[in-house]
Amino acid sequence: MASGAPPIILIDGRSGAGKTTIGRELAAREGATLLSLDDVYPGWDGLEAAEHHVLVHVLRPFAVGAPARYRRWDWARASPADWGDIDGDRPLVIEGCGAIGPEARRLAARAIWVELDDVERRRRAIDRDGDVFAAQWERWARQEEWHARRHRPRELAGETVSGSSGR
Repeated sequence: MASGAPPIILIDGRSGAGKTTIGRELAAREGATLLSLDDVYPGWDGLEAAEHHVLVHVLRPFAVGAPARYRRWDWARASPADWGDIDGDRPLVIEGCGAIGPEARRLAARAIWVELDDVERRRRAIDRDGDVFAAQWERWARQEEWHARRHRPRELAGETVSGSSGR
């Protein structure tokens, strides 16, 4: 990171583990901007594309003090939406499956893996997102598994926390 650049904190884990709750609490406590990868994934097959997009358009520029922005995804229309700007004067918290990869980790001050058992994760995710996610669960889980095998985010994270308390 560039000297003087605000810190970057990455939060990764599987669907329903508690990443968003932890990300919101951490961003509020740190006075940070929060970027949720749910706003970036370009559809149900977009985990890898979002990971790359955030690396190129957010993490690399932010880490050197350059303007950072990201393309939102309109889930209702299944198409790209507007661009969002990242406040370069505040710390940045990025949460979502795909947040921690080798290069992203090198650019971040902290990386947190959120762990929760599979049964509870699925229950939470379906309670949160309903039948839409239930129909896509296996499709999305395959991408999460690919991400875990390829990038080993749990091992790259400096911290592992339990999502069981939601904190």
